[in-house]
Amino acid sequence: MVPYDFTWIFALGIVTSICDAYGIGANDVSNSFASSISSGSLSMMQACIIASFTEFLGAFLLGAETTETIKGGILSAELFVPQPELLMLAMLCALVGSASWVIFASKIGAPVSSTHAIVGGLIGTGIAAFGGGAIKWTFDGVGKIILSWFVSPIVSGVITSIIYLPTRYFILENPNSLKRGILAVPIYFFCTTLIGSFYIIYKAVPSDKTDGLSAGAIVGISFGVAAVATAFSWFFFVPWIKRRVIGKENLRWYHMFAVHFVKYRPMPPTPSPEPNTDDPSKLESGNCVEIQGKVDVGSKQCDDFDDNAAETSAVDVSPWYIKTLRLVKYYALRGMKQDVRNLDNDKLTEIHNAAKKFDDDTEYLFSFLQVITACLASFAHGSNDVSNAAGPISAIYDTWKTGRVDISGENPVPKWVLAMAGGAIVLGLLTLGYHVMRRVGNGITYLTPSRGFSAELGASLTVLTASQLGLPVSTTLCLVGSVVFVGLCNGNLRAINWRTVGLCFGSWMITLPIAGLISGLLFAFASNAPNKTV
Repeated sequence: MVPYDFTWIFALGIVTSICDAYGIGANDVSNSFASSISSGSLSMMQACIIASFTEFLGAFLLGAETTETIKGGILSAELFVPQPELLMLAMLCALVGSASWVIFASKIGAPVSSTHAIVGGLIGTGIAAFGGGAIKWTFDGVGKIILSWFVSPIVSGVITSIIYLPTRYFILENPNSLKRGILAVPIYFFCTTLIGSFYIIYKAVPSDKTDGLSAGAIVGISFGVAAVATAFSWFFFVPWIKRRVIGKENLRWYHMFAVHFVKYRPMPPTPSPEPNTDDPSKLESGNCVEIQGKVDVGSKQCDDFDDNAAETSAVDVSPWYIKTLRLVKYYALRGMKQDVRNLDNDKLTEIHNAAKKFDDDTEYLFSFLQVITACLASFAHGSNDVSNAAGPISAIYDTWKTGRVDISGENPVPKWVLAMAGGAIVLGLLTLGYHVMRRVGNGITYLTPSRGFSAELGASLTVLTASQLGLPVSTTLCLVGSVVFVGLCNGNLRAINWRTVGLCFGSWMITLPIAGLISGLLFAFASNAPNKTV
């Protein structure tokens, strides 16, 4: 193969890579923020704004400078050395299979693993190109993925239960739950930031950026960050929360940083409701003349109504580019205006009622902790899982530029690829992410800030621990498992929407074969198509 040959594969690879990153944002990122929104800790608008920064910055600043040519090592890159163009085609087909399935799953609200989708695409192309014997079916390959379907949700759920149950019995169910919660807040801040720091350094930051740090230095950095966060919570957050919750002062979040210098701010008085003069049953008999006058005026206005004038005013005479901007704005912001909490869903009323409710002020304490865990998980996700979309296009780009296959099994990832993928991830969350959020959060069980915080922290701790032990886990599967187990902590099986849980588990199992089938068929069609000779 000559360098810069098969440019059409490179061009299509860019398009499909953007689509794959779009699906990652619509599914994986939405799953990460689902519990924060469902519990009320964040609004849909706030979550989208936060994720836009954390996901993009995580992908662009901490995204890996090199990535595996074949994700998971399930197929040897050396098989493509005789024909480098086949590697480009295989990566393109894998992206098509992964992107099409993840976007479809996001549309129906099914949480799936983008990592499993791209691996499934590579398995499909590998079988189509070299047969089933070329795939590593052992535990080090496909077997590890299958095992993760069961290990991820169970381990994460157990860890989440260990975090939530002491919180419930020692704080939430205590008659002085608010007082105990305020005393325990610095401890929770310490544990949350300590685990989050470990999570980012070990899971998110690529190894090539931490080579100069020893294990002791990393531990020291994590404890240092946790100590600073604990001091902040004790000197600023706790006084702020006392004045806002106990003192009922009108304090905003930004007053926290100068809480010792902010004067007393009483809550504004609640306006008394005005009498409804539009309801005749609530009016005295002497007001009937007023009602009749309104009717007469309305009738006169209807008689004087000009149909031609209305038709003229209904016509939009704005320039075409203004209409286009309005259309783009509508579709870009539509996802942020969706209701994903599902609190008014009649089908979930019985499930939500089966969950035990606790003091709202005490639950409010965990809202800020949950925001921290969501931000840390999102930042780590942007830096780590961006390789699912950036890896294949980087392999295509390197092969297209050099005309050969790098047998080392790794390819450099240009910064423009990381920026492109990070932007597409954010766009997917903004426009399509609400489907998965609606399904995963309160669609599984009733979530509160304490439950959501425990689920997110448990999932992060599971991914961190399992990564160091070499156990196969998936962030998406961990988060769903955490939500299910925190619902089981209610002690009532009716507090879980088992139909949604079955949908989630079924979607995990079919992700690998469906993405592989699409990619394999496309590769077989393209590689065996007749070639026109000149």
